[in-house]
Amino acid sequence: MTTDARDTAGDAPSDRIDTSVAHPARRYNYWLGGKDNFQADRESGDAIAASFPTIRTAALENRRFLRRAVGFLARETGIRQFLDIGTGIPTADNTHEVAQGVAPESRVVYVDNDPIVLAHARALLSSTPEGVTAYIDADLRDPERILRHPELRRTIDLSQPVGLMLVAVLHFVPDDDDPYALVRRLLDALPAGSYLAASHATHEYLPPAIAEEARAAARGGGPHGLINLRTRAEFTRFFSGLDVVEPGITSVAEWRAESEPQPRPSVVEVSMYGGVARLP
Repeated sequence: MTTDARDTAGDAPSDRIDTSVAHPARRYNYWLGGKDNFQADRESGDAIAASFPTIRTAALENRRFLRRAVGFLARETGIRQFLDIGTGIPTADNTHEVAQGVAPESRVVYVDNDPIVLAHARALLSSTPEGVTAYIDADLRDPERILRHPELRRTIDLSQPVGLMLVAVLHFVPDDDDPYALVRRLLDALPAGSYLAASHATHEYLPPAIAEEARAAARGGGPHGLINLRTRAEFTRFFSGLDVVEPGITSVAEWRAESEPQPRPSVVEVSMYGGVARLP
């Protein structure tokens, strides 16, 4: 079974596509070698790459982290429901493909606020016959809209454990929007035995001058371009009260990456933390 979340509130998605402003989902697509991006996205991506030349390596490693995290949750913890917020433009090894490759009955809800992502998700995110995929046009900064959305309620049973995926999205939420409270609200809606899998860009491995250049380049990408680089301690706060699984909070390039091609990229090349934790 495949569901298709169609949200009729507000403007039509096509009315909200602004190709003159860089958007993180399209910029990420550019770094991954995709074609679903525009000049503003490429210019913003190149500006960040000028300060952080290994950004494409970081993007690829983050995608591999998502694949391994979903595989771990589906294979080793028995999670059969996933809420993936900040989905991005569909590419290889999407959450539902990995989860349903392990357990075809897995149910996945994707959430993103980019109309281009919405269009691609509806066209490409097709489920196995045994499972379900759904898409919600919403923003991480509005958890109530996500949690109350009828597509989520139709697709996910919130009385059963859920894998909450916040992969490479939290660094787009500034401190003024209280990202810790947003994550806590989402976790509070999930039952014990659920999991949080998250990754986050950091400046801790960058020379101070390069870190500031990267922040300035990101800010130059427009209102969707700001990247809030955080420390390991700040990222770890998102897992407060949870039981972090081995190997703990670490570089996404190192998290359960024994089966990945060797040698692995360095923490400096990737500059992104990742972790998975269980809600007790």
